[in-house]
Amino acid sequence: MRVVSSKEMRALEKITIEEIGFSEELIIENVGRSAAEYIEHIENIETYTNEIVVLVGQGNNGSDGLAMARHMVNKGLNVRAFLLFEPLEKNKVFQKQLELAHQFGVKITNISKSDQLESYFNESGGSFIIVDAILGLGTRLPLSNYLFDIVNVANRYASFMIAIDIPTGIACDNGIMEGNAIKADLTMAVGLPKYAHYIGSGAVHSGQTVVLDGCFPQIQTKEGDKRLLTIDTVQGFHLDRNKFAHKNTFGHCLVVGGSSGLTGAVNLASMAALKVGTGLVTASTWKEHYGELCTRVIPEIMTGVIPVGEEEVDDIIKRLSGWDSIVVGPGLGRDERSREVVLEVLNHFSGPVIVDADAIRVLSFQEDKELINNRKYPTIFTPHMGEFSAFVGVETSKVLERPLEYLKEIIEEMNCCFVMKGPASYIGFPDGQIFINYYPNDGMATAGSGDVLAGIIGGLLAQYTTGTDANNPFYDNTIVTQSICLGMLVHSLAGKAAAEIEGVRAMTAGTIIKNLGKAFAAIENENQDA
Repeated sequence: MRVVSSKEMRALEKITIEEIGFSEELIIENVGRSAAEYIEHIENIETYTNEIVVLVGQGNNGSDGLAMARHMVNKGLNVRAFLLFEPLEKNKVFQKQLELAHQFGVKITNISKSDQLESYFNESGGSFIIVDAILGLGTRLPLSNYLFDIVNVANRYASFMIAIDIPTGIACDNGIMEGNAIKADLTMAVGLPKYAHYIGSGAVHSGQTVVLDGCFPQIQTKEGDKRLLTIDTVQGFHLDRNKFAHKNTFGHCLVVGGSSGLTGAVNLASMAALKVGTGLVTASTWKEHYGELCTRVIPEIMTGVIPVGEEEVDDIIKRLSGWDSIVVGPGLGRDERSREVVLEVLNHFSGPVIVDADAIRVLSFQEDKELINNRKYPTIFTPHMGEFSAFVGVETSKVLERPLEYLKEIIEEMNCCFVMKGPASYIGFPDGQIFINYYPNDGMATAGSGDVLAGIIGGLLAQYTTGTDANNPFYDNTIVTQSICLGMLVHSLAGKAAAEIEGVRAMTAGTIIKNLGKAFAAIENENQDA
């Protein structure tokens, strides 16, 4: 599903009105009806004992709220709308929705102070569903003192909060909040989800996001370069396996890393690569930690030693063609020899390289971007926000303010792929596509979760790019994109399954690996049902 900025959404609305010929009133009617139908079927809605309260602004968001209130009344729900501002005479669309709301029996109260709203809640008592229809795409921050206080009151008294399109107080294009914002349990995105639903404070304040039908043309909603990564997204992927294949058919993935006390990172990445169906996996670490690694790995994973001397390096370079993908970085260490190993891999390996963890830390955007840009083979970086910030030399707080912009800028200069990890992860590709993976799960905030993801991606790339002629390095970029996206989704779904089985506190990176089979099954079952 496409994810849009405020500018893109306005352009879509303009096309729908001016080229398709739909009126603004028709769009509002569709939004109001869709929202009312969704609210009508909220689980246990009857337990909210008082009126459904709609807080109405004076723009399009307010018009949507009035239309929704009207449709809810028509369904027999008890609704009251609070007009927070005097209606503007020039806004004929809003005036019409206000008139219709009166005609359909919506109880409408005009207020001009937050105290009036608070008095209503205090006098009524009980539990409330509150609908935020105050501000939409055009939110300007910071909020006025009046709206700041209104938001405070609403957040305090809502038993269940619903935001129309974007929670009031959140900026659409970067998810920034300045001081205060509606804390929604459910956000109803009009037509398409927006950047704010998956970035910064916007992700925290949006709650669950659902999309309301705004009658926009489907051909327009499928365009754009930013998409939500879901099971539906991967349904069209062609990553089948051959039932008559042998282990070499499914590739050989090498995982390089492990320093004192951190050989578990290599083990987790290797296990993950094996469990996503890779034919062969080798785990390699420093000579002094080789014994420690051997006590951890399972028999199905081969082991090796990272070369350090000139003779050893020359020998291993000659044998690099024996692998189909390399994951470098889990627990590797951050000293000069680690940097040398990473550079040797990037310079000499004719295949996909997943640069993870310490391998990212020993590189620098300014110092190494030319090397990476000149690689003829896929390079995939998998940093979390802190690692990304250190790599590009920008404060983490600044990256958090506009992660998609930074991601696009860096990819354009380096011509590589990035998986920027977090509660919402952003997967960017050299062709300009960005996928947003949003499966927030605090159980994934555990040691080794990132190592597992790197191994999953490495294993899938080993399987689906195996056999590429080193002298003819024209990888199918579609296969690379699909493998990375599938890996990201499988990691999230396995984490979801682990949380359901063991709980978010008890799950570990190892239990994510144990549930990879369930993740693939969920995708396959969805594909069969489609």
